[in-house]
Amino acid sequence: MPLMKLQFQPGLNRETTAYANEGGWWDSDKIRFRMGYPEKIGGWAKKNTAALLGSCRAIHPWVALDNSEYIGLGTSQKYYVFGNGTYNDLTPIRATTTAGAVTFAVARTTLAAAITSPSATSLTLTSGTTFPLGTSTPAVGGLILIDSEQIRYSGKSGNTLTGLVRGVNGTIATTHTNGTTVFCATLTVTNTGHGAVQNDFVTFSGAASLGGNMTAAVLNQEYQITDTISASTYMIEARTAGTSIAAVTTSTGVSSAYAVFCSAGDTTTGGASTVGVYQINTGLGTSLIGAGWGAGTWGGTATGGFAATGWGAASSSSITGASLRLWSHDNYGQNLLFNVRDGGIYYWDKSGGYARGTAISALIAPYSPTGAVGKAPTIAKQVMVSDNDRHIIAFGCDDEFTLGTQDPLLIRFSAAESITEWRTLATTDAGSIRIGSGSLIVTAVETKQQIIVITDTSVHALQYLGPPFTFGLTMVSDNISISGPNAAIAVDDSVYWMGEGDFYIYNGIVSQVPCDVKDYIFSRIDPTQTQKVTAGANINYGEVWWFYQSNTEGVTDNDSYVVYNYQQRIWYYGSLTRTAWTHKNLGIYPIAVGTDNYVYLHEQGFDDGSTDPVSAIEAYIESSGQDLGDGDSFAFIWRVIPDLTFRNSTADIPTAYMTVQMSNFPGADFTGAPAGYSNGSTITRTATYPVEQFTNQVFTRLRGRSFTFRIESNQVGTGWRLGAPRLDIRTDGKR
Repeated sequence: MPLMKLQFQPGLNRETTAYANEGGWWDSDKIRFRMGYPEKIGGWAKKNTAALLGSCRAIHPWVALDNSEYIGLGTSQKYYVFGNGTYNDLTPIRATTTAGAVTFAVARTTLAAAITSPSATSLTLTSGTTFPLGTSTPAVGGLILIDSEQIRYSGKSGNTLTGLVRGVNGTIATTHTNGTTVFCATLTVTNTGHGAVQNDFVTFSGAASLGGNMTAAVLNQEYQITDTISASTYMIEARTAGTSIAAVTTSTGVSSAYAVFCSAGDTTTGGASTVGVYQINTGLGTSLIGAGWGAGTWGGTATGGFAATGWGAASSSSITGASLRLWSHDNYGQNLLFNVRDGGIYYWDKSGGYARGTAISALIAPYSPTGAVGKAPTIAKQVMVSDNDRHIIAFGCDDEFTLGTQDPLLIRFSAAESITEWRTLATTDAGSIRIGSGSLIVTAVETKQQIIVITDTSVHALQYLGPPFTFGLTMVSDNISISGPNAAIAVDDSVYWMGEGDFYIYNGIVSQVPCDVKDYIFSRIDPTQTQKVTAGANINYGEVWWFYQSNTEGVTDNDSYVVYNYQQRIWYYGSLTRTAWTHKNLGIYPIAVGTDNYVYLHEQGFDDGSTDPVSAIEAYIESSGQDLGDGDSFAFIWRVIPDLTFRNSTADIPTAYMTVQMSNFPGADFTGAPAGYSNGSTITRTATYPVEQFTNQVFTRLRGRSFTFRIESNQVGTGWRLGAPRLDIRTDGKR
């Protein structure tokens, strides 16, 4: 019989069984469709060799008036602006102590018993009283030095240190004799009412030497708090003088390779002039069930040696968890407004260099001609600048008459062209609107014509009306859902978002987007981590991407994606570890951040740039079963004629692998080819000029009631696009 052309329906379909999806694609990874035909996606390369601290879930690129390029990046621990080729820390300050409010204490003693094995997991000290142990779960201990071996402990019982990790930082685990001195690099810092949480950052100044290795230069640096001990004490790990946090940042956090251990001369507490400058509390890189910002360090009043009141002191409420750290940000001209979700709104003025952000409620002249009396919000879920009329809009914020008390459904807007004037006066066009449905504003997305505000149950359109009302709010849908604050994105004046079991679009009306992989995707999402869902677009290919954390055992962050191609109206999915993504790039490449905390440029080459040297991207697509007629006859395949292109590949011999597999029944295993034959073949390009040539035919002997087709690659520098392969196939009886 004549050759059979393999032409499958574009996109994946997982809403039926593989057998029922005859003529369609069933599974894939790292592919997309162009004009209905599958191809491998583009690769990615690091934007910079430096890593970020914490999980990044917000990216915002923009260009200043002098054409300098910037990228705002909000992580669970910091807020950065990428400029001049480096990541600059703009994380705001929450409190500064008075001089002398901070003191330091070292830990030093001797072994009360010999360590007789290099694998011992506990040791006994003469006195363990001064050796710190945090209160987090799991607890964080300290880093000690015995002879030349560095050891980390994570537990303490009386004078016994437990949970030892031996031979830290490249040192050699060995035995140690009784009476050997034990030095600790972990300092106990005392500051009454410090308001800090684990992983917070503090910068010390004015400290005097403790008398030995803990010199003034070692102490007077920025430190990350490894854990808290009490409301008055916490732990830091002393570090070589002159090493900035940026210099010791790795993809897994702050390195301990620069640890400084105390010496016998360290006997004082740092003098009476030490000042501690505390950055805003860090957040979580993952969600905790039952989390909320109603307790903990948010909302309290700073005490105990702080120069000013503000965010950061411990609340009297009991805390049951904390929220995933999310940020929003937008341009105010060439400058930047950024907001930590359920926290403050901050302003960065480019003309001031890379100074830390300042709360808009604290701005004075020249930003506020009338002084800091503008009743600006002190807490909000999201901030945005209305492009046409230049109002700053805060969503889920505090009212001007009850500052500090958050209303999760309140929308406030500043006077036009003002950062600080938020009073509803006859002389201003500032004001507020409260949404009447739902329990909280989840997110707001700006389109060309309006701002779409999505609560946990409804969708509203916020539009500029002009005087005297300034803005008007209209409900456009209810009985909807949304996965999280980053799950929505505007593309071509439409808004797409992932809900809890459905995908939605707003393009004048709200409707569900038909999805051929819906059941597959929502059965894989970890329901406790939907706040991590992040939407992004790749407008060059007409795609909306959603990254999510799967429920696969051992997975701790976003590892999967699903794509809606809104031009072809098809779906496909795969695996990729990305926590943030934006198409609003300064060049031709989308920008994304991986779970390794590096920033990547996408659609660059065909390789995985997270490694050095680059590594291959494993990409494949596999069809559902195909049969002859209704499957009542066996098919015999003896020849495969490939059809694909290796366009733009840089490998010397680009290679892909094409496989045909046979089965006799929907639930049966695939049958192999007879001895001496193959059911798959490597396809290689042999010439690119004047006409691309590749393996022209593959001979095989395959027999079964149905067959599947698969193409895949795992080679550096290789891209491919599938055409319409042919099979030389004939009927071969019914049994």
